[in-house]
Amino acid sequence: MQQVDVTTLTAACAELQAGWIPGRLEQVYQRDRFTIALCLRTLQGRGWLTLAWHPQAARICLTDPPPRLPDTFTFSDQLRHQLKGLALVGIQFIAPWERVLDLQFARRPRDPILWHLYVEIMGKYSNVILTDAKNIIVTAAHQVSSQQSSVRPIQTGQPYEHPPALLGDLPSLSESQERWQERVSLVPGALKRQLLKSYRGLSPALVRSIIQAAELDPNQSTETLETEDWQRLFQRWQEWLWALENWDQVVGAGFTDNVLEKTDNLTKPALVGEDGGGFSHVRVTTNDNSQTRPYTIKPGWTEDGYNVLGWGVVKPAPNVQVLLHHYYTDQLNQQEFSRLRNQLTQKVNNFLVRSRSKALGFEQRLQQSEQADEYRQQADLLMAHLQDWQPGMNQITVLDFETNQPLTISLDPDKNAVQNAQSLYKRHQKLKRARLAVVPLLQEVQGEVDYLEQVEASLIQIDRYTTPEDLQALQEIREELIGQGYLDVQDQRSRDVEASEPYRYRTPSGFELLIGRNNRQNDQLTFRTAGDYDLWFHTQEIAGSHVLLRLDPGAVADEVDLQFAADLAAHYSRGRQSDVVPVVYTEPKHVYKPKGAKPGMAIYKRERIVWGRPQQAEHYRTADISG
Repeated sequence: MQQVDVTTLTAACAELQAGWIPGRLEQVYQRDRFTIALCLRTLQGRGWLTLAWHPQAARICLTDPPPRLPDTFTFSDQLRHQLKGLALVGIQFIAPWERVLDLQFARRPRDPILWHLYVEIMGKYSNVILTDAKNIIVTAAHQVSSQQSSVRPIQTGQPYEHPPALLGDLPSLSESQERWQERVSLVPGALKRQLLKSYRGLSPALVRSIIQAAELDPNQSTETLETEDWQRLFQRWQEWLWALENWDQVVGAGFTDNVLEKTDNLTKPALVGEDGGGFSHVRVTTNDNSQTRPYTIKPGWTEDGYNVLGWGVVKPAPNVQVLLHHYYTDQLNQQEFSRLRNQLTQKVNNFLVRSRSKALGFEQRLQQSEQADEYRQQADLLMAHLQDWQPGMNQITVLDFETNQPLTISLDPDKNAVQNAQSLYKRHQKLKRARLAVVPLLQEVQGEVDYLEQVEASLIQIDRYTTPEDLQALQEIREELIGQGYLDVQDQRSRDVEASEPYRYRTPSGFELLIGRNNRQNDQLTFRTAGDYDLWFHTQEIAGSHVLLRLDPGAVADEVDLQFAADLAAHYSRGRQSDVVPVVYTEPKHVYKPKGAKPGMAIYKRERIVWGRPQQAEHYRTADISG
């Protein structure tokens, strides 16, 4: 995951300073143990500023409003108590090239600063710290004792100290190309590594984008660069530094279609024209190149991350705030998706193994109980042939009443014939009672196996993260398993998620097809969404999703629509690896939920069968309109 560097932080702060300072703090909400949101009100509107000290995703940016869930965190309570109603009047770096911001709060603009909220974007050492006007720590997102760190403890009541400064030379626009080239090429090595070693304030992602923007290979040796290569690289280097030092001018243009011109003496840029691209541009002119070359400030996503300078962008973003919000939300969602899916899959598999083992044991006991009638028959035969018994016999052969064939009965030589018959009668009664007890137990555990297989089928379908709906569907499965007693009740707070939506497709005739992602959606589709004219599909005796074909009054689905629905029903089931799968369909009014049944379980009647082709359904997925 790409981490926020000085360049990204500068771009984000420039936008915030341009549009959100000053802003009245109306509310404080802590989303999770690494993220807090401040609700700011300005003359232009209302927004939520997120501060995150996540070890891999520390950031500051505007985000969506938080969910309407109770906030039970102490840190947000302390911030709310001290800062609510005050104005955010400034966002400043505590020192050049340091990833630490000072958010300053006062009663109103130009009043004395009452509180400082320091946001430290430093990887695993990230933190958010509140101090008073005298820089005494009042609270911190993560307190650090002297036992944990002798270099910089962070505890309430202690003075706030700046993080230790990083070593290394600072990049500068005033540095000549000759001095810069000499520093980078002093020790031969990979270009990317030499730039990172020569200067501070750089990140691997930034260096890679600068080198690639100069049409060079980050891993090529500095010894292989020609004069033209060094010139192109230095030009990009200067463009980066100029943008970094003058970002307030770029953002100040309001991200309109303006072009800014800058000369080699680093004077303040002036507006010279319009481009029509929807983003600000910077035009750089140097003494050794008489032609001006535009440099586009177009933040956006790259193949392997994001870039606020516009280099390597494959999908542009409206601004840095949107870029950071969506990038880190998606990255954290992907991490949570993988973790949660692995956890749920392992839990469900363990319960399935246990339930199947119990079912096998009950089936074996049931098979043994089938011998109950044989013991009673033997006892009856023995009582009918008491005259044939002799003391000390360990077996006796008599004729069967029904078949008139010889039947050998094992005997206990220490017991007489009546006692042996009584033993056989007792064994018959015991096995008969066992059968009566085992049958309901077997039905119960078989129902549990069917339910867990249904959950397993849902997990198999949600095999990768593509949209937030996928994570929401997994979280709903987790909540369902907690409600059914399969998982322990832990912290059930969700990270800004709402109820997920089913998969949506269009049949060849244009009818809407809805497919449940989990049992909650299955029940919703079958027993709430389904109308009188719809058709309900499900794989026959195979765990899978409930599929609903929506039909208007009087509309009739063609064979191609039925086949389309059957193919997708087969694909979203445990039979998705087969060539063909039997799929039943009926009207929703013929689908019932048994009393006390678990989520997603249903019975049906008056069904018809269509053979679904799960492999063919792979071609339909491009028609997914779940968006």
